[in-house]
Amino acid sequence: MVPLSFAGEEWLLTEGRALYWPRERALLVADLHLEKGSFFARHGQPIPPYDSRETLERVALAIRETGARRVITLGDNFHDSDGSTRLEPHAAGMLDALTRAVDWVWITGNHDPEMEARCGGTLAEELEIGGTILRHRAKAGEIRPELSGHYHPRLQLKVRQRHIRRPCAVVSANDGPDGKPTGRMILPAFGAYTGGMNAADPEILKALQPAERIDAVVPAKGKLARFNLWHRAA
Repeated sequence: MVPLSFAGEEWLLTEGRALYWPRERALLVADLHLEKGSFFARHGQPIPPYDSRETLERVALAIRETGARRVITLGDNFHDSDGSTRLEPHAAGMLDALTRAVDWVWITGNHDPEMEARCGGTLAEELEIGGTILRHRAKAGEIRPELSGHYHPRLQLKVRQRHIRRPCAVVSANDGPDGKPTGRMILPAFGAYTGGMNAADPEILKALQPAERIDAVVPAKGKLARFNLWHRAA
């Protein structure tokens, strides 16, 4: 885990694409897309059906690493609203154990708007905790601190003639109405079967406006690597 200063607080970004909020003892993960494999299988594209197991194992690992007492998922928890009905017994047991072990909150997304609380935990469209907004999709024009998912950002670099693609968080920085530092963050997709969008895509940059600067951030060898994607002209 590496420290990350965001909106006037210290956070921890894990190597496994999760964000830990020490003040709240909360682990935040975005875009689990559980049962994506079974969804594609039902539509004639057979792929290995173990994505939910792998994703939940990674959630469990992140909880152990951080000591989180709370897990908040930032939407697109299942690949579709009926995904929870397709969980095979082993994955269902894993999820049941996790939602019993911690205070678990599901924020719904565009893939699972009709999700029902049949998997434990509680449901919410969005949350506000200590002045920070938690929702699935970044809201253009938002000036409060905000955490979201949806876009599956991925840093794309060319280093020594090699193309490198790596999931990343995208962070904007700005001054709030009271002059205190604020910002917004889009988390990388956490699910095992999730693709990615170029972090510098205009759609992502537009979603995080207004901003003074927008960076991609990734943990790298125990440190935070930061890559500027956009900044306001002087």
